[in-house]
Amino acid sequence: MIVVCGEALMDVFAAGETACGLQLDARCGGSPFNVAIGLARLGQPVGYLGGLSADAAGRRLRAALAAEGVDTRLAPELDAPTTLVMVDVGADGRPGYRFLGAGAADRLLPASAAAALPAEVRALQLGSYALVVEPVASVLRALVEREHLRLVVAYDPNVRPGVEPDAARWREALEWMAPRCRLLKASDEDLAWLYPGVDPALVARAWLAAGVELAVVTRAAQGASAWTAVAELHRTAPAVELVDTVGAGDTVQAALLTWLAERGRLCAGGLGLGREDLAAALDFALTAAACTCSRRGADLPRRAELPPA
Repeated sequence: MIVVCGEALMDVFAAGETACGLQLDARCGGSPFNVAIGLARLGQPVGYLGGLSADAAGRRLRAALAAEGVDTRLAPELDAPTTLVMVDVGADGRPGYRFLGAGAADRLLPASAAAALPAEVRALQLGSYALVVEPVASVLRALVEREHLRLVVAYDPNVRPGVEPDAARWREALEWMAPRCRLLKASDEDLAWLYPGVDPALVARAWLAAGVELAVVTRAAQGASAWTAVAELHRTAPAVELVDTVGAGDTVQAALLTWLAERGRLCAGGLGLGREDLAAALDFALTAAACTCSRRGADLPRRAELPPA
């Protein structure tokens, strides 16, 4: 089982004008939530570790996870609101976000929720603002510190300046995670904000020097680049009729983890990736992301929609 840690929330889209305002379309989301759904749809046993509200939105999030087959026994029900995110998609398909989440359930995960993991857990996936806001950040860091030598840890910073505008806080979290994770993925947009003027390849190689085994930088329509200790690879994205890019990065992460899991690579002995492995994993992930980009919102693909990995 892969346990995905972090936030679950509601992405709220404008769905047209009414006579007196706007019609809104609220969709289950959040980067970790999306990765958990993506893993389940790709056939992986997966659990979700994060606080879920007892309100209507929180109940809907829990039901959505359960309907996809995601294990929610590590997701306590909390008497706090669900985070809402106003999403405004630009002409280029890239979304802008405004977060309404102070005091929300996803930030209030109690330490007791992460005190013990099911015996079948083989990997942890972490990401987004749950690593930079308290108290959830301290809970998840304690979990990583306890488990990173025993389990495969994967991380996607998925930077959201609208939640935490201090770039130094995000850099500190990323640089703390790098020596403790095997797979680290970030977007070129995130890296440009975190390390302005620095070549993403230099950042990725620094991750490898810290102990990361697979470093990936996604480049939107330009595809993605990946590095291991023995190989460097750049792949273009498949052509797609773009609707939006919401959830594309989450799809890449879910697909990479799926590719590794299907080959028995999620083990403490190392990922063991050669150049051919790297190409196959990256192509699979980009194909999955193209599928997500072809439809509205974070509607991640199912295994049957993709070619054999």
